[in-house]
Parts: sequence; structure tokens; C-alpha cells
Amino acid sequence: MVILMRKNRIYAGLLAVSLLCSLTACGTQSEANEPEPAAQAQVSEADNSAADDAGADDAGADDADEANAEDKNCCDEPKDDCCADVADCCGDAADAAALTGELEKTSFEIGHLNSTAHLLVFVAKEEGYFEEEGLDATLTLFSSAGELATGLESGKLDVALIGSVPSLTFQSQGHDLTIFGGAMTNGHGYVIKKEFTEGTDAKGVELLKGRNVASVKNSVQDAELQILLKNADIAIGEGEDEVNIVYFDSQKDAYAALANSTIDAASVYSPYASLAESQGYEIVYRCSEEEALENQPCCRQVAFTENLNSAPNAFVAFERALIKAYKFSQENEEGTIKDVKAYIDIEEDLIRTEVYGGYGTSNPDPDKQGTAALKDSIVALGYTEDYDIDSKYNTDVYSKALDSILAENPDDPIYKGLKEHFDQYE
Repeated sequence: MVILMRKNRIYAGLLAVSLLCSLTACGTQSEANEPEPAAQAQVSEADNSAADDAGADDAGADDADEANAEDKNCCDEPKDDCCADVADCCGDAADAAALTGELEKTSFEIGHLNSTAHLLVFVAKEEGYFEEEGLDATLTLFSSAGELATGLESGKLDVALIGSVPSLTFQSQGHDLTIFGGAMTNGHGYVIKKEFTEGTDAKGVELLKGRNVASVKNSVQDAELQILLKNADIAIGEGEDEVNIVYFDSQKDAYAALANSTIDAASVYSPYASLAESQGYEIVYRCSEEEALENQPCCRQVAFTENLNSAPNAFVAFERALIKAYKFSQENEEGTIKDVKAYIDIEEDLIRTEVYGGYGTSNPDPDKQGTAALKDSIVALGYTEDYDIDSKYNTDVYSKALDSILAENPDDPIYKGLKEHFDQYE
């Protein structure tokens, strides 16, 4: 099955070579009006002896035309004995590899957090989509965004699913990391001990006044809390009308701090909100229900820039697998829940709530517009320094992956929907 799919992809690539060759005269100069110096010298000699060599020139032109036609046919209709190396007649070896879809590497190390938000890689692994794309993928659990970034920079990871805020702050601090895809939108919020919701009419972020709340510095959920506090004119501090933020190293630690008598509320990302509710805590807010946080890009696909640039076809194959996983998640709820549970060991009903309850969506789209807007928000908060996000954002990988899948499935409504979303929010 895998071999057959790879052959189909190679054949599709050769067809792409055919199109390219027809546009560039297959092996002739692409800039016909700007000949190379050697060609100019030949033209001059031909001018100097035009009268004597006119017949020879005509014969040479006929030979050249015949050779070009042979090359053109060779590229249009690849044969075993012609253009075995596509670069022979249609460009250099790197271009040939890109056109045929040859993978620069097949081993792929993927880092994720203990979150249902990362279901696309879980599904891609469990349903065999990485294998279909020729990748030997290994998934490894990490506890924080910092650990994931270190894994990328040390070469231990090829891809990490990292929250949008830490991804942006790492970039602004000079880390050579590139965002090239999405993983989840929304999916986080705050929970509080039930005793602090009784006998009060306060709602949402107002419930946190006068409370000690656990959070994770340099996280999406912390940035969102600060946005909501600013919008509500609530100061950060230890007064009765202020919110005292206590920072922890990871989401797991922040949630565990609720067991302490000194911590009243805690930040959460998926699936901790549903888990907290099942354990008797109250939900202060979910970001999907806050107008100011509508369609907030959460986890992003991140790679070390040099690795991404050196293996574009492998990353396109990775993205194809996630796009297929997205389709599966939209069509097979029970199968998706089973795949997620293989990595996030909580009750299936909680997984169902987090994944299909409308509080967050797992989508591979890079959503550059939304992430750029979030960058502006955290810069305004003083979370990080401003920087040029364009140089650290790659949408080509996703675009090529999606276009190739659409070429194979032109009428699929889910893939067409992804294309419409990408065209609108790139």
C-alpha cells in the first residue's frame, strides 16, 4: 500500500516535470532574451561568417530543434531510457527532488504535550498516515514549551507542537524557530475552587478578584488572562479587587497547585478544564466563550528553521499526514477518541467534551493572520518585544501539502473547506 502510494506520488511529480518542461522549453534557456556569454560569442562568430556558413547554420538549427524536441518529448513522456535523472533535461537535482516528491529524510521525531489539543499527530500515527507518506514517526511527551523548543534546537526533535504565545516569544528572543502549521484553536481557560463561586453574582474573570491564581509564564492561557483583566480594568496584585498571579513551570504543576490551600484558581488547557469540572471545580471561563478571545490560535507546528529549509519534501509529507488526520477527525468521532486516549489517558467522555464539545478545534491550518494579531496583542501587553513575524512564518509547506491532496481528491468537501479557510486567513 505504502509503496503504491509513493509510486503514485512520484508519477504525479513526473507529470509536474512535464508541465514545467513545456513551459521552459525543457533544457533550453528559460530567459531566451538573455543568452549566456558563451552563446553570445557563438552568435558573433556566426555573424562574421554568415555568407559562407549559412547552410551549415541551417543544418545546425535543424539538429538543435530536433534535439530540443527529443528532450521535450522525453520530459513530457518520461521513459526508462531517457531522463532517468530528471535533472538531465529539466533542471538541477534539487529541483528534480522537489518535483518528484523524493523525501530528504524519513525518520521524524515529534514532540507534544499532555493535551487533547495535539490530536492530529495522535490520529496520524495511529491511523497510519505518517507511514502512508513514507515517514517513520515517533511521538514523545514533553512537559513544557521550553523543553520542546530545546528539543528542536538540539536536533532531538523535527517538529514540536508549541503554544502560540511561547512560540512568538521564543522567536522575538532570537531563537531560530519557524511556525509552519497549526494544531488547535482555543481550548483553554481558568477553573476555580467551588467555594469561591457560592453566594456571589460575579461571573467570568470577576470571580478571580482577591484570589491567588496559578498560571504558567509565557503561555497562551496567561496572556489571555491578562487580556481579559486589562479589558475589565482589573489590576494584577494582592489587593481585594486585584488578581494575584502565581507562576508555575508547567500546566500540570499549575493544575496540581489547586490542591494547595494557598491557590484558589488555576489556568487550564485541554483537557484540564473538563478534568477539573469532573473533580468538582468550577469553570471561570473558557476562552472560546470570550468575545475578545474568539478564534484564538493556540498550539502551532514549529520547527528549527534550518531543518525545515533543508528537508521541504519531508515536511510536506508530514503536513499531508496531518491534513488526512483532520479529515478523519471530522468523519470518525469514535475512532478519533480512541486514538487520543492512546496518548492522553483520561475518560473517553472527557475527551469527547474537549474535542467535540465546541470549546476548541484541532486544525492544521497555519492561520498566519490570527497568530500575527496575537503577536501584536502580547507586544502591547509588554509580554515580548516586537519583531518581523514574516521571516519566521512559513505557509508554503501547508499550501503545497493541501494542494497536492486536493489534486488527488478535488471534490472532497473537507479538503475544499480547508482550502477556503487557508485562502481567507493566510
